[in-house]
Amino acid sequence: MVKLLTVLGSTGSVGRQTLEVVSAHPKEFRIVGLACRSETGILEQQIEKYKPSYVGVVDEQKGKELARKLELKKIKVYWGEDALVKIACIDKAEVVVMAVVGAAGILPTIAAIRSGKTIALATKEVMVCAGDLINKEAEKKGVAILPVDSEHSAIFQCLHAGLRNDLNKIYLTCSGGAFRGMTKKELVDATPEQALRHPNWKMGKKITVDCATLMNKGLEVIEAQKLFNVSVDQIEVLIHPQSIVHSMVEFADGTIMAQLGPKDMRFPIRYALSYPKRLKNHFEFLNPVAVGDLNFSFPDYETFECLSLAINAAKAGGTMPVVLNAADEVAVKLFLEKRIKFLEIAQIIKRVTAKHRGVESPNLSQILEADTWARKEAGNGFVVS
Repeated sequence: MVKLLTVLGSTGSVGRQTLEVVSAHPKEFRIVGLACRSETGILEQQIEKYKPSYVGVVDEQKGKELARKLELKKIKVYWGEDALVKIACIDKAEVVVMAVVGAAGILPTIAAIRSGKTIALATKEVMVCAGDLINKEAEKKGVAILPVDSEHSAIFQCLHAGLRNDLNKIYLTCSGGAFRGMTKKELVDATPEQALRHPNWKMGKKITVDCATLMNKGLEVIEAQKLFNVSVDQIEVLIHPQSIVHSMVEFADGTIMAQLGPKDMRFPIRYALSYPKRLKNHFEFLNPVAVGDLNFSFPDYETFECLSLAINAAKAGGTMPVVLNAADEVAVKLFLEKRIKFLEIAQIIKRVTAKHRGVESPNLSQILEADTWARKEAGNGFVVS
C-alpha cells in the first residue's frame, strides 16, 4: 500500500529532504499536499515533480499569484495565515510531516491530530510549547507522533530494546555547533556568518544559530521530556563532535543502547515515514572503520548559557518553555540581522523568562498569549516584523 503524505514546510531543509526520501521510494509514498510560508519558486518546482492535489502558502499575495498559475492544473490552493491548518486536514493524507519553523507548527499539528493523521514531527517547538496538549489530543484520537529529529528518532529506536519501565537515563548527543570549545571572551564579536558554519549538518539559519548557542539542544531536552514522558533529570546532554551516535538510552540494568548512523537527516525522516517498516537504504551507508574515534564530553553550561536557560525552563514547566522559545526566535532574528551581538541572545532570553509569571497547566489560549507576550517583550526597543 502506498502511504499518502502531506509535507508542511516543504521548501525548507527537512521538507526538501523528505521529498528526496519520497523520490527514493516511489512505491511506498505519494505526495498529496505541500505547503510553505513564502518560497513559491521552490514550491512550483516541487508541484511540477510531485503533483500534489492540494497546496498551501501562508503569504497571501504569493498564494493568490500561485493559484492563478495553477488554475488550469486543478490544484486546490489555500493561502493566508490559516493555510497550514487547512492543508494539515486534507482528507486524502494519512501522514502529515510537520517541518515548519518554530511555534507556527502548533495549530496545524493540533488540526492534523484532530483529523486523525499520523504526525512525523520535525518541528520541535510544537512539543516544547504545547507538548502536554499535543499528547492529550494524540491519545484521545489514537494518533501516533513519530519523531523526525535525528536525536529523538535515535531515542525512539533505542527504547525498542527494553521495557519502557526499565528506562534509566537518556543521553542526548550534541555536535557542539560552530563554536564548540570556544570561551565567552572569544564569542564577544562572533558574527552570524561564523555561527552559520555548522561543522556537520546543513540546516536552516534559525536552527543553525540555535546549534551555535546550544539552545537547540536545550529545546531538544524539553522535546524529549514531552515525547518520552521522562523527567528532566533523566536526560543528560553530551557533546559528541562526530555526530555519529545520534543518542543513547541507558536501562535499569546498566545496559546502554546507542543508535549510530550517517550525518544525514534522510535516515530519521525515512524511518518516521515508514515506521514500523525499515525500507532498503538508497543513500550512503555508514562505514564504521572510516568513522575513527568517537568522543564524548559534558557541555560548557557557563559559556553556552542558553542550554542552562532551557533546562531551567523545562524544570519550571507550564508556559515557561513557550516564553523561552518565543524569546529565542526573536533574539536569533535580531542576531541574524546584526542588530544584537551573539552573547546578547542569551541575555534577552534571560531577561524575558525572568519577567514571566508562568501558568502551570496552560490551555491553548494561554500558550498563544504567552507566546505573543514573550515576542513583544523580547523585541522591546527593536522593530521586529
